[in-house]
Amino acid sequence: MTDETKRPCAFLVCGPSGVGKGTLINRLLEEHKDKFGFSCSHTTRKPREGEQDGVHYHYVDKETMLKEIDEGKFLEFAHVSSNVYGTSFASIDKVISEGRSCILDIDMQGAEQVHGMGTIKYVGVFIQPPSFETLEQRLRGRGTESEEQIQIRLATAKRELEFADSTKIFHVQIVNDDIEAAYAEFKQVALQAYNGIVPAM
Repeated sequence: MTDETKRPCAFLVCGPSGVGKGTLINRLLEEHKDKFGFSCSHTTRKPREGEQDGVHYHYVDKETMLKEIDEGKFLEFAHVSSNVYGTSFASIDKVISEGRSCILDIDMQGAEQVHGMGTIKYVGVFIQPPSFETLEQRLRGRGTESEEQIQIRLATAKRELEFADSTKIFHVQIVNDDIEAAYAEFKQVALQAYNGIVPAM
């Protein structure tokens, strides 16, 4: 095995809103903070209650973010539900400089951009809900969005689930039905990324 293959690669995590990505990622970071770092994304949406700037997201206005995108400061970006989300090169460099694998929690547009660039070695995982009905229940249970916002997220989720089944971007798909079983599989794949092992498609 060469030094290059031993180097940690990025851990790309995708899945529809409400599927439990944040829970899985946060648990991984708590258990393996020496091996993984969370790439803190930028967004133009307003913070939810309890969210902190620089912890959950970097919250910026749309004009500033679009300007920095034009200046080439972002690895990937996406327009989602009237807001813009993106991953800056600076946020990835910060994690790498600390000797850890960088977790990229991004949507399907961002995943396509990362995959299309072909310059970043990564392990891609897509988190699936046990059913579309379960996903809708989880979204409604959060109580943070209006009915219109929920319908937009559900429409987006439907496209994301179809996208995951039709693309070659993701090495592994995990159904988050039982959180303990889902996390065990999630952690196993994450540690492969840390060890520089890219699973076969």
